[in-house]
Amino acid sequence: MRVTPGLLGQLARPVLRALPRRALGAGAAAGLLLAALPRLTSADFDPRSATLLLRGAVLAFTLGLTFLLDDPARQVTAAVPTRRILRTALRTALVAPLAALWWTAVVLLIPAQARPPIGDITLEAAAAVVVALAASAASIRLTDEAEPGQRLAIALLATSMAAALLLPAEWGLFALPKDKWWAAGHDHWAFVLAGAVLVWAASGPEPVRRRRLRLTASRLGPSRLTPS
Repeated sequence: MRVTPGLLGQLARPVLRALPRRALGAGAAAGLLLAALPRLTSADFDPRSATLLLRGAVLAFTLGLTFLLDDPARQVTAAVPTRRILRTALRTALVAPLAALWWTAVVLLIPAQARPPIGDITLEAAAAVVVALAASAASIRLTDEAEPGQRLAIALLATSMAAALLLPAEWGLFALPKDKWWAAGHDHWAFVLAGAVLVWAASGPEPVRRRRLRLTASRLGPSRLTPS
């Protein structure tokens, strides 16, 4: 099917209605609350403690993002002529501007004197977000589960905690500002981001068997699919 602006406009409204707004909203709200703690408590925060708050905010937001591709009607939409990669890309495109605004608000909530290096912490946030999106896309591609978000959120939370506890300190993924592993850690975050992008891209196309199902359904038409 040819992708045209008209088609995208027709798809945008139903895709927007299908977004898991509760999960996304809960993750975003929790992240904003964490970032607002320095201003709500009037406590003294330095870049090290602010970094922990920002990482917590990012984790909360990414847990919400794992629900992005949940689709209770997945078994029905599997046979529609519009490709899944287009529907997935449209969901992501609708959320992306809101995610950028959310991150801007989170950073601004941290007092200027307590903010860690913005470029570095934004790299961490981008990597975490793409990991969540890649995990969601891979789950949709590799399984027939309609709503994998809850399972993925639990897995992401458990993996994050295990990584923080078990990864060698010299990897620097959870280093704090002024630690000697800070710069090396963000080189590793760049590798995480690149790997997640590759997994995300590879998970976009539908498996062959689902493409055949959609093609067969479109050829049969509604009259052949409806029981007599």
